[in-house]
Amino acid sequence: MRKSLAGLLAGVGMTLAGAATAHAEDLTIFWAEWDPANYLQELVNEYAAESGDTITVETTPWSDFQTKAFTEFNAKGDAYDMVVGDSQWLGAGSTGGHYVDLTEFFKKNKLDEVMAPATVKYYAEYPGNSGKYWAVPLEGDAVGWAYRKDWFEDPKEKEAFKAKYGYELDVPKDFKQLRDIAEFFYRPDEKRYGIAIYTQTTYDALAMGFENALFSYGGELGDYTTYKVKDIINSPVAIEALEAYKELYKFTPPNWGNTFFQEDNQAITEGLAAMSMNYFAFFPSLLNEATNPNAKVTGFFANPAGPRGDQFAALGGQGISIVSYSKKQDASMKFLEWFIKDSTQKRWAELGGYTASQAVLKSPEFQNATPYNKAFYETMFKVKDFWAVPEYAELLTQLNNRLGPYVVGDKGTAKEALDGLADDWTATFTKYGRYTN
Repeated sequence: MRKSLAGLLAGVGMTLAGAATAHAEDLTIFWAEWDPANYLQELVNEYAAESGDTITVETTPWSDFQTKAFTEFNAKGDAYDMVVGDSQWLGAGSTGGHYVDLTEFFKKNKLDEVMAPATVKYYAEYPGNSGKYWAVPLEGDAVGWAYRKDWFEDPKEKEAFKAKYGYELDVPKDFKQLRDIAEFFYRPDEKRYGIAIYTQTTYDALAMGFENALFSYGGELGDYTTYKVKDIINSPVAIEALEAYKELYKFTPPNWGNTFFQEDNQAITEGLAAMSMNYFAFFPSLLNEATNPNAKVTGFFANPAGPRGDQFAALGGQGISIVSYSKKQDASMKFLEWFIKDSTQKRWAELGGYTASQAVLKSPEFQNATPYNKAFYETMFKVKDFWAVPEYAELLTQLNNRLGPYVVGDKGTAKEALDGLADDWTATFTKYGRYTN
């Protein structure tokens, strides 16, 4: 018997639905355990509703994120389809064959024009200036500052500060003012302290903190093209920057010799410090009265300038890469196509993610959405990053071993610490065939 038109259409619908179900994928994105990963899960749930592909954002504590990721990579495992890897991983991820080459995708979608320049340079491209891309900028981030507005705006404090330093107490414009304010509010007898900075040496905390000073003092880690580091990482301005960072350590709360993002947020939530260094990604919780009793009196500012007017900040953040061992690379690519859409980038920012989209960052809507978004926008166009070479972990360990004892342990001089680091890095780059002079 001939089927009715309705029956035929119903059959076609069932066939199409079945086909969609058959091609639906379950994808896994691997990232560290923090709030932005939760925001990403919300975003990919919306993608799942549109596409039928289910995406799980699997997380692990920051302390074992790198180890767990590279253990899976080195085993050529397919547990993860995509990874939101640290910017320093680009060299190891690409040369190790762990990341899918996204150069064609990047150029087709003109992402070098869509995304903020620093995020393209540090989250996506390797080697530098090669035009080869291995990730799509996902979570923009940099090191900024939170501060206690009520302490700064107290008339008695303002009067006392001006009497002592000769200028108005306000958000610091340079590192000298940052140091003066830290000293002014350092009152151990009142259990009030001037500043909270990064000091931990198990990963990149101390490096990020020092870079905030180094770059704004006009210094550099080295020459990213020739890998020359002598007379650069231990230049006079670099030594001056390290001395300035150690000076800030004098005004931190007690037992501040092993601190990172958690402790620095606690410096604000527990009323310990006037100012606190941290990644912008950790600032949302400081506006939440449930997690910060001082939320209404917490303000934010970008890393101040150095003594010669340079103003930069240490780059955090990550790009998202497709894992080369994944059996679902086509589905991952479709997700990336959706992720880079203007509408998705806007939604990502609304959820709390730090978009790298220039259009969104520059929009008044974004800059006025939170008390820290404008400082974030300003910072993301003046950031610099650590070495992204495959041997970055060795370089990081060497930095921690040289700078930690000086900053926290009060051992030796800044010159001795940086001279030693220059020797270490030269030997490492020589060992890997990068520097031969």
